[in-house]
Amino acid sequence: MRAVIQRVTGCSVTIDGSVFSRIGKGLLVLVGIEDADTGEDIGWLAAKIVNMRIFNDENGVMNLSVADIKGELMIVSQFTLMAQTRKGNRPSYIRAAKGEFSKPMYELFCNTVQEKSGIRVEKGVFGADMKVELINDGPVTIIIDTKNRE
Repeated sequence: MRAVIQRVTGCSVTIDGSVFSRIGKGLLVLVGIEDADTGEDIGWLAAKIVNMRIFNDENGVMNLSVADIKGELMIVSQFTLMAQTRKGNRPSYIRAAKGEFSKPMYELFCNTVQEKSGIRVEKGVFGADMKVELINDGPVTIIIDTKNRE
């Protein structure tokens, strides 16, 4: 699994011209899934995101997690995160899992993040053409790949 985590002051997902979901201060998580991903990857990544200390404390030091600040979470599935770009100019998405595997993994990931954080998780719609608007706070953007955790 690969995730792009962005600290935001606000974020929304619009589908067919209507706002589908919205959060205030918290994290936007874009997640890509491949066939090699497992429940272990989900648990590890969910814990990492929930406990990542990237919000400022009273001294302006990034020392607080999204749970600590009682922030909000938006998780959006994004298969293009699995793009391979080594050859040519057209990305290959061969690493991205097909919907029949990745959709249940995405749902399990969202549920696991919610369970570990105690925070309600807003989502996009799997496979939909979404417009994601965000105000990146900082900016703070972090990329995590479960295959590079060691």
